[in-house]
Amino acid sequence: MHFLAPHLLLALPSAAAKPYSTWMADSQIARGVTPTRWYTEATFYRGVEAVANLTSNATYLTFLTQSINAILSPNTTSSSPPFKGWDLTDHQLDNIRIGSPILFLLQTTHSPNPRQQQLHAAATFLHTQLVQSQPRTASGGFWHKSPKYPNQMWLDGLFMALPFYASYVSLFQPTNVTAWDDILLQFSLIEAHCRNQTSGLLKHGYDESRVAVWADPITGASPLVWIRAQGWYFMALVDVLEIFPRSHPGWERLRGWWVDLARALRREQDGGSGGWWLVMDSGYPGRAGNYIESSGTAMYTYGLLKGVRMGLFMGDGDDAEKYVDVARRAYGLMIRKFVTTTTTTTGDGLINWEGTVKVGSLDGRGDFNYYTGIPVAQNSLIGIGPFILASVDMERANLTPM
Repeated sequence: MHFLAPHLLLALPSAAAKPYSTWMADSQIARGVTPTRWYTEATFYRGVEAVANLTSNATYLTFLTQSINAILSPNTTSSSPPFKGWDLTDHQLDNIRIGSPILFLLQTTHSPNPRQQQLHAAATFLHTQLVQSQPRTASGGFWHKSPKYPNQMWLDGLFMALPFYASYVSLFQPTNVTAWDDILLQFSLIEAHCRNQTSGLLKHGYDESRVAVWADPITGASPLVWIRAQGWYFMALVDVLEIFPRSHPGWERLRGWWVDLARALRREQDGGSGGWWLVMDSGYPGRAGNYIESSGTAMYTYGLLKGVRMGLFMGDGDDAEKYVDVARRAYGLMIRKFVTTTTTTTGDGLINWEGTVKVGSLDGRGDFNYYTGIPVAQNSLIGIGPFILASVDMERANLTPM
């Protein structure tokens, strides 16, 4: 099932006149997006949310509404999940990401009505699944997936769950200090186990039980820095910082972790291309099989631009403009290398997104051959969503690519 928008297709102007945020969003909607509650679609929806806010164009809100309506059960009861096909035995953080567009739509539906009640029920269900049903490590960290990855926390999972968790608490439980402490704890555990204090970069994940074949015997961390895992984490930090109460002492800790990673990303940006390598550990950039990857590059670009916009470098002696230039260089690379045009038989001029690695997990040894052996995909929603987010921030600030 696809939601097609032929009126969007016909509205596409020339490359010179079309902002990349709307051009990419319109192109993907025109190609068709199967409405699911999986994190890949939810990542694209995040980009569409940003375009809806930027343009105030009701078309994007309609698209999001149709997409979410398609995955909700029409006859939800107190004893059945509000999502079609939900498996109550499946506990994974990837399932929670869909909560963010649901909260976005809930906030655009102001008057009490059955639709608002349905969205609220769906959001509350996801919150309950996360805080009451998701297994945790002995230290209180959410398992990435149960039962497949016991006692493991991955950077990916923080983006899947914590922006939603923070948004839900902000909307419905703003004075719940225990919840804010819990959100801070998730980042604290990742920082304690995955951050390399020399490079400033973070490994893909860690196993608190230290039994996984890849787990470091001391830290439990996985062997390598994978660009997209760290990209998920960087986006999670900046999105949560936007919501997290500044009166809470944890806000400054979160900001410090974001600043430390931003500095590391500036150091690690490839001097020739302006992007970042798939495997980022020292000695791996430029190695045969490694390459500049597009989704992580888009995630870092978005995270840097949004962090500068939020003033996160305050008092640190850093020149924020240096980081804007890092983002502008990366954005220039993206539109030159990863955005390609397509001319259809009707001359519609859609654009494509290239160079995004399909998946990345800690199923095996988490080594270089594993990460570089995964193929790339065209028009991956995991890359398109962050590119749209980066484009929105570029356009909001009227920045030019380098």
